[in-house]
Amino acid sequence: MVKKNKIINKIAIVMGSKSDWPTMKYCADTLKKLKVQFDAKIVSAHRTPDRMYDFAKNAEKNYCVIIAGAGGSAHLPGMIASMTNLPVIGVPIESKKLKGLDSLLSIVQMPKGIPVGTVAIGEDGAINAAILSASIVAISDNKVRSNLALWKKRQTSSVKKKPN
Repeated sequence: MVKKNKIINKIAIVMGSKSDWPTMKYCADTLKKLKVQFDAKIVSAHRTPDRMYDFAKNAEKNYCVIIAGAGGSAHLPGMIASMTNLPVIGVPIESKKLKGLDSLLSIVQMPKGIPVGTVAIGEDGAINAAILSASIVAISDNKVRSNLALWKKRQTSSVKKKPN
């Protein structure tokens, strides 16, 4: 996103409630490791619809990517995606009743024209959402590109060649 000839490289992490934070914290922790700027906010599609609307309509002024975590009916990522031109990455939060399958299906099964990039359920998805959003930022930010390359190199070198 460009703001008066200045590229914005900040990511928004939003979630439907405080109970989503234990999952979305993995996203924040990964972005910290990659030295990517972000804000984390609670924005509920159902309980704070005016806040969600205001956030989505104004997100392009402050962010370049939105990561939205949601559980259950998981409408937050899709609703935000319907109101912004920014890329939205949905993180399905594991639910008690259906282990997050309800969240996953709700986020991934968007109508044509309202894309939401969707990652795995839970912790793995939150970490992958952070890496994917950092990859988007890295298109225009050499520092983040270097941090991401170093992170991936460390991950590769941490894999043992033998099981013992």
